[in-house]
Amino acid sequence: MKNLVFKLLLIFTSFSIIACSSTNRLTMGITQPAQVSIPSDVASIGIINRSTASEKNKIIDKIDKVLSLEGLNLDKEGAQNAILGLTYELERGNRFETVKILEGQKDFEKGLGVFPSALSWEIVDQICKENGVDILFSLEFYDTDTAVDYEMTMVRVPNNLGIVAEVPGHRIKLNTVIKNGWRVYDPTSRIIVDEYISNDQVYSKGEGINPIKAFDAVMGRKETVLDVSTNLGSNYASYTKPERIRIARDYFVRGSSNFKIAKRRAQTGNWDGAAELWNAELNNSNLKVAGRAYYNMAISNEINGNLDKAIEFASKAYADYGNKEGLRYVNMLKRRVVNQQELERQLAK
Repeated sequence: MKNLVFKLLLIFTSFSIIACSSTNRLTMGITQPAQVSIPSDVASIGIINRSTASEKNKIIDKIDKVLSLEGLNLDKEGAQNAILGLTYELERGNRFETVKILEGQKDFEKGLGVFPSALSWEIVDQICKENGVDILFSLEFYDTDTAVDYEMTMVRVPNNLGIVAEVPGHRIKLNTVIKNGWRVYDPTSRIIVDEYISNDQVYSKGEGINPIKAFDAVMGRKETVLDVSTNLGSNYASYTKPERIRIARDYFVRGSSNFKIAKRRAQTGNWDGAAELWNAELNNSNLKVAGRAYYNMAISNEINGNLDKAIEFASKAYADYGNKEGLRYVNMLKRRVVNQQELERQLAK
């Protein structure tokens, strides 16, 4: 009985807090600048593969032999898939005139599982000029590591009569870690635009009446690894594109009758109508109410894209009226201004 009363009290308290909240939340869509900033005048992309297959697997027993032999091809094919994924996503954006995979390049110093040293700018210049490209994407390394967990266990197998029975057998679990690293070279400015490393994992499990049967059951992991590798390349290419995201903002809904009416207008999407009522409260004799009005006017201006004006209102809410949320909001708006300037630079032609 005491537990029931306690739970009811918690529920009632939660509802009371929600009902008495002084703010409502809104979300709005904004466009963020690309994480990898490619100069706006770049028309042609070149892609090279500096990765090399891992050769560090040791052949210990029959299962490890299969793993090691497959691993050599897996690294090679996985790297190829990563480059294909990158190429497809760069082409799909229609931003660049050409995207070329540059084959037959010089066998540069490779890295196994780590970044190799960066290419010299003389080599980058040579590659770009010979192939008529403006900028160079390089898969610096690609490596897969597979950990094997083996155990004797009972496995379920059908007998000659088609009846499933439990018999002593073998279980193999594979954890394949896919590691890859990229660089983007800009020969014009002689700047490495970006360096990026990502890791992903593929889990596989198989059972059988002997170790090889168990391993056969997880052979499909190669296709999974190749698919993941394609996605890794595609995901990296997506970082060169501006991204549409949603952000959340809290605005004040309590303080005066105008705030209550403005809340209802905002809930119906009439933000300009809500702003009229907030604007009417800017000179309220109650400093707390006036501070909230200035804060909400900052929200209104951000909704309409007037970031500089939003900063003015939010700054006044904090500096003149002591609204603590105003200072945090000013910093958020300043970051948005910087991002907006970078976005405009990226999109300028």
